[in-house]
Amino acid sequence: MMRLEQLFGIELPLIQAPMAGAQDAALTIAVSEAGGLGSLPCAMLTPQKLASELEVINAATDKPINLNFFAHKSPTPDPVQEQEWRTALSRYYRDYGLDPNAIPSAPARQPFNHEMAAVVEKFRPSVVSFHFGLPDAALLERVRRAGCKVLSSATTVAEALWLEQQGVDGIIAQGVEAGGHRGFFLDRDLNSQLGTMALVPQILAVSQLPVIAAGGIADSAGIRGALAMGAAGVQLGTAFLLCDEARISEIHRQALADMDAPTALTNIFSGGPARGIVNRVMRELGPMTQAPAFPLAGGTVGPLRQAAEQQGSGDFSPLWSGQNRRGCRSVSARELIQTLFESV
Repeated sequence: MMRLEQLFGIELPLIQAPMAGAQDAALTIAVSEAGGLGSLPCAMLTPQKLASELEVINAATDKPINLNFFAHKSPTPDPVQEQEWRTALSRYYRDYGLDPNAIPSAPARQPFNHEMAAVVEKFRPSVVSFHFGLPDAALLERVRRAGCKVLSSATTVAEALWLEQQGVDGIIAQGVEAGGHRGFFLDRDLNSQLGTMALVPQILAVSQLPVIAAGGIADSAGIRGALAMGAAGVQLGTAFLLCDEARISEIHRQALADMDAPTALTNIFSGGPARGIVNRVMRELGPMTQAPAFPLAGGTVGPLRQAAEQQGSGDFSPLWSGQNRRGCRSVSARELIQTLFESV
């Protein structure tokens, strides 16, 4: 099976996971310059901001990069569900002196569209990856005509086979240990979600495509294990969160530093299941709630996060993290990568 070095023209079988809200172009550049495939999360960017970030990247490196987009279907807002969600949060609004009826709800994450496709066509990145499946055929064809390799996340064997049928160039096997949002799109039953070391070999058994192992890998041993199973490479996200080039808050950094703090899948912060460090709102409401559909829930929780963080609290913050953060270090991305691969 083809390794990532051959597929993308990079030096190491490493993709840096795109982490919306936790990074900008600086981490993308640093990882690509260090021999991996640096990724830029684009779902929370406007086309204008994406173009600006790509100008910065192109001025700093000529190495391959990956642009990551979401491919979810935008839901129709449900006023009744939204009001129930605000009611569930009302006691917290009172605590901070906020009026829940004065807070607009708006999704902060947009699916890939023709405006973003035009930016891809202009800058022609080496790789474009998707979360939550793939965009429609016309959009995907624009990406392919721009000369980009296409990846997408699969959380089950069925999703991997579907992606292969759509002609992707590689499959990111996202184990349930991974931080951030689950990339599922065919089956949203959390009981169907497998760990990385169970998912990767099952996909390899039925697919001819390069498979990238993602989730719970944060050190050299994990990388060696994934490659020994036959993975074409690995995707690491949480390991980079404490790096100098990451753009997370001090509250998030402190939470990550507590290696014993548990994580859980929660839909509180966006409406879609995502893994983060357990905090007050997750404990008190339960991590999985009747929140509005992804990504509508985030607009209602956002003011609480802002008010709490102004008081130095992460009680309402999405403290994204995978289950394994033992590899997190407060060093440059280059130094982290050198350490990860010195014995691989």
